[in-house]
Amino acid sequence: MWFYLSKIVISALIIVLVSEIAKRNSGFAALVASLPLTSLLAIIWLRIEGSQIAQIAELSQQIFWLVLPSLALFLLFPMLLRYGLTFWLSLSLASSATILCYLLMIPLLRRFGVSI
Repeated sequence: MWFYLSKIVISALIIVLVSEIAKRNSGFAALVASLPLTSLLAIIWLRIEGSQIAQIAELSQQIFWLVLPSLALFLLFPMLLRYGLTFWLSLSLASSATILCYLLMIPLLRRFGVSI
């Protein structure tokens, strides 16, 4: 139980850290947020919990392919804000477009033999 709680606390602290850094320096916060911290933590937690190397390698490869459609959010969201759309509308539209990119990417990957 302590290990599970530790995982939650460490993961939450990273999110809080990024939001606090963003208040002072958005460029540095962007750098920290762009690091694959969530992925690294997941990989580390899996290894500590005894997962096999093959399973960890598979997760890492799948993360790579699924990062690509997630980039739509980071391209569209600032663009929509700059066009004058409200924050929540911009976030909703960019998130919807990202979901659509995921829905398109997964069958495309399967077509090329990449299993997700």
